[in-house]
Amino acid sequence: MSSHTHSDPPLIPGPPPVAGLLLAAGGGRRLGGRPKALLPYRGRPLVENAVRVLREAGCGPVHVVLGASAAEVRERADLAGCVVVDNPDWAEGMGSSLRVGLASLAGTGAGAALVSLVDQPGIGPAAVARVRAAYRSPASLVAAAYGGERGHPVLFGADRWADIAATATGDKGARVHLARHAEELMLVECSDIAEAFDIDTPPDLERLL
Repeated sequence: MSSHTHSDPPLIPGPPPVAGLLLAAGGGRRLGGRPKALLPYRGRPLVENAVRVLREAGCGPVHVVLGASAAEVRERADLAGCVVVDNPDWAEGMGSSLRVGLASLAGTGAGAALVSLVDQPGIGPAAVARVRAAYRSPASLVAAAYGGERGHPVLFGADRWADIAATATGDKGARVHLARHAEELMLVECSDIAEAFDIDTPPDLERLL
C-alpha cells in the first residue's frame, strides 16, 4: 500500500490578503480641534464606521493609525480586532501617518495595503470592494476615481511600500509616488456608488447627520 494513500491534497495558496489601512490621526484643526476619529456618526465614533467599511469590503487585517487624542479614541471607540498604532508625529500631516501605518504592516504577509481616510463616510463598502478587486500583484497601484479624478481609497501593492514611505512627507502622503508612477496607476470609477467628500469644516458636519 502506498504511503500516499491518506495524504492530503497539496494546499493551493490563495492570493495574499489585502490589508485595510485606516488613517485616523487628524486633529480636526478646522473643526475647532475635534479629533475626526471621534466625530459622532449614527450614534458612534466615526472611526468605527470606517473600520466596518474596510471589513465589509473584505480587507484584513485592518490597521488603524491614531494621532490626535489617541488615548481618548482607544477609550471611546470599539476597535476590537484591529491593530491600532499611534503616530506621535501626526501633526506633521498625512505622510507621517502613512509611514507609520505601512511600517505596522511589515511582516503581516499582506500583498497590498488599501488606504482609506476616516473622514470620508460617503465612501462605503461597495466602492472599497471595487478597488480591492483590482489587486493583481504586489506591484499593483490602484485608486478610486470620481468623474475621472483620482481619490480614495488607494491600493498600494507591498512592493511599493518602501518607496512610498521614503517619499511621504508633510501632507503629501503618497502623492510623490503616484505622480512618479502615473502611467502604472489603475483608476477604478466609483462615482456611481460613492461620494468622496471630506469632513473638514463645521458646515461639513451636516453630512454626518
